[in-house]
Amino acid sequence: MKVKLFDFEHEQDLEKAVNKFLTDGKIKVKDIQYQTSHFSLNGEQIYSFSCLICYETQSN
Repeated sequence: MKVKLFDFEHEQDLEKAVNKFLTDGKIKVKDIQYQTSHFSLNGEQIYSFSCLICYETQSN
């Protein structure tokens, strides 16, 4: 089993990256975990949108 981790400041960027990864016909997804977090840095709100995909590679 392998894992792929994605982490972006904008949810649309995460969505695009995950969808692109999932279009690879050579993987079989076992599990997807999603998490959001935020914190303040110098008075600015910083957001983190992350996703962990557990998958196996498929051979033809």
